[in-house]
Amino acid sequence: MTAPAATPGPGGPLLLGVRHHGPGSARAVRAALDAARPRAVLIEGPPEGDALLALAADEAMRPPVALLAHVVDDPGRAAFWPMAEFSPEWVAIRWALDHGARVRFIDLPAAHSLATGEEPAGEDAGPRVDPIGALAEAAGYDEPERWWEDVVEHRAAAADPCAPFAALAEAMTVLRETYGDGGHPRDLIREAHMRQQLRSAVKEFGAEVAVVCGAWHVPALAAKFTVAGDRALLKGLPKVKAELTWVPWTHRRLARRSGYGAGIDSPGWYGHLFAAPDRPVERWMTKVAGLLRAEDRQISSAHVIEAVRLAGTLAAMRGRPLPGLAETTDAVRAVMCEGSDVPLGLIQDRLVVGDVLGEVPDAAPAVPLQRDLVRAQRTLRLKPEALERELELDLRKETDAGRSRLLHRLRLLGIGWGEQTRARSTGTFRENWRLRWEPELSVRVAEAGVWGTTVLGAATAKAESEAAAASALGAITALAERCLLAELPDALPVVMRALADRAALDTDVAHLAQALPALARTLRYGDVRGTTTAGLAEVAAGLAERICVGLPPACAALDADGAAEMRTHLDAVHTAIGLLAEDAGAGPDGLRERWSAVLGRLASRETVPGVLRGRAVRLLLDDGRIESEDAARLMGLALSPGTAPADAAAWIEGFVGGASGGGMLLVHDERLRGLVDGWLTSVAPEAFTDVLPLLRRTFAAYEAGVRRTLGELVRRGPAVRTGPGEAAAPGFGTGLDLARADAVLPLMALLLGRGGPGGANDPERPQHPNGTDELGAPGILDDPNYLAGVGK
Repeated sequence: MTAPAATPGPGGPLLLGVRHHGPGSARAVRAALDAARPRAVLIEGPPEGDALLALAADEAMRPPVALLAHVVDDPGRAAFWPMAEFSPEWVAIRWALDHGARVRFIDLPAAHSLATGEEPAGEDAGPRVDPIGALAEAAGYDEPERWWEDVVEHRAAAADPCAPFAALAEAMTVLRETYGDGGHPRDLIREAHMRQQLRSAVKEFGAEVAVVCGAWHVPALAAKFTVAGDRALLKGLPKVKAELTWVPWTHRRLARRSGYGAGIDSPGWYGHLFAAPDRPVERWMTKVAGLLRAEDRQISSAHVIEAVRLAGTLAAMRGRPLPGLAETTDAVRAVMCEGSDVPLGLIQDRLVVGDVLGEVPDAAPAVPLQRDLVRAQRTLRLKPEALERELELDLRKETDAGRSRLLHRLRLLGIGWGEQTRARSTGTFRENWRLRWEPELSVRVAEAGVWGTTVLGAATAKAESEAAAASALGAITALAERCLLAELPDALPVVMRALADRAALDTDVAHLAQALPALARTLRYGDVRGTTTAGLAEVAAGLAERICVGLPPACAALDADGAAEMRTHLDAVHTAIGLLAEDAGAGPDGLRERWSAVLGRLASRETVPGVLRGRAVRLLLDDGRIESEDAARLMGLALSPGTAPADAAAWIEGFVGGASGGGMLLVHDERLRGLVDGWLTSVAPEAFTDVLPLLRRTFAAYEAGVRRTLGELVRRGPAVRTGPGEAAAPGFGTGLDLARADAVLPLMALLLGRGGPGGANDPERPQHPNGTDELGAPGILDDPNYLAGVGK
């Protein structure tokens, strides 16, 4: 295979092999097109996108953007062709539109590529080859990005704009002769289609044709292949019906770490190199300084000057033509970050990669659901952003309530634009969200379009479908909660009927316990949002009654895993009944009283696992249904010598374990602490090894300060009371230890400036008859009342 020419000759097109998203390639493409002035520009991309190319000239189109192709009947099968401002393909498209040249895509149609999918590399396909990496290794570089920067990005403009493309084509020719398809057998089919499109363009426009494609494909386009051979490769390819549109993209998704095959490591840096008119290093350091100043770091112009000088010195020492990203990063770390990698991580995230989000004009094709979503976003002033941000909503405000409804409806549709986080306020009228718009969400919107043309209609249809298909009671109750949060009045009756049917048939107490908390939360949110939930209240009350009847038998004879799971249900039901009891009444026959009776039965039954008995006692204590003396009595029984150590440890875990405030309970209740301490010290050594993991799990959940306080209290020992009416602080005696109090006096005198030679207690210091020193200040250290106070 001979090296192709990069300049147009008699009957030959101009072949411009590029690196996708390479700013140096983009500048070289623009220079070559300016010099050659072709009548047609052919670009690697799906031909179905030809109708969308004119939108690239729209003022509202701002890269990074991507062509999105998806199967009409299966929107989840999709593919993207991303382009940034510094992508050679984008530069070629804009050049052709600005100069009146015809522009076309010539890659394999999306109808075929979506039908076949990406062919994985296997043993028969051979190893996949990274062309840039192979050339960098041949040149003696251990880093492909550094080689590309030295050879392309930092290369001075050549006298012949097409010369660099000829050199790169020659290198790729050698690689193709060595590695063949490089482990990408599907490239042979793609290249056959490209050659067919190239032949058609040459027949129509003659030699005045330029091709912009990956440099890897240039040798295959320049070599001689027969028409019949190419047709044979393309014969019988599977095909699907595909639709294409433009969608916004982000710099973060251009990065290789995002999973995009042709990605780059530093899109923000490359964007800077492409946009900077001059002095790229100086301008970059100014950007870095601005970012660090915004984070309240003290960065001056002297830092910028010194960082630029150091980057240049490093480049000279390393034999590089200009400072690259490695040199600028090292200089920033040394000068602006004081050797720390912490602020450097911020620079990497915000500048080297970046959070730029492109924009697409309204004229771009879109499914009706996408258009309705855009209208809702504008109405609610909720603009999609690539940078993650926190959003706090007050549901009492109409705009915030509308934002909440939109985000909940999108989540129900599987469009995860926002993730709900824990609200800072305990009130139910507030919601906190974490928002970030990812390009892949455009695919999710297209998928959700099968449910309806509006967000409300699609969410309603999706909820009704899930209600009809759900078989688990917990799933339907969770769906009812989501419908209420999303405010879907048409879907809620359908979900309620399905919920009533499932609840009537389900006899598993665990399932009922899983369902009740969601219903309780739904009723609470219904009150806040002003929606009618009378039907839900009736179903919830019925579930609560059935749980009260069936829970005690269900808790008997459970193994350790079953008891741990049931404890979770117990806590959830207790919280739910607390919410429901306000409507159920608090009289003798009220729901809360019936639940307390259930907890009392669980606490006293020996067949119930210890973790559940201990938890029941704790819930009763927290609700004020039993006094601390009763809790201590029950603990004493559970920790008696006749109880197996493992069972006693499980009881302790249920009573004070987890994030239930058990640590503070032990801090403030000396009797309970003493019971636990006495039992723990009495456990036999051989049994202690068995219960240690359970105890560690119990106390490890406490905050460090609580654990430290408990240890200190145990070390001090119990409080001493000299009389029935005298109280003592935990760990301290009731009497005054005068000897220990006297030991404090020298230190206090020193702190107050009254001790030592010349101090108030110095016998040689003059004293006035009225008890003051020579400055007229009272000798307070001679006052017996003061000294008694210090001692206390």
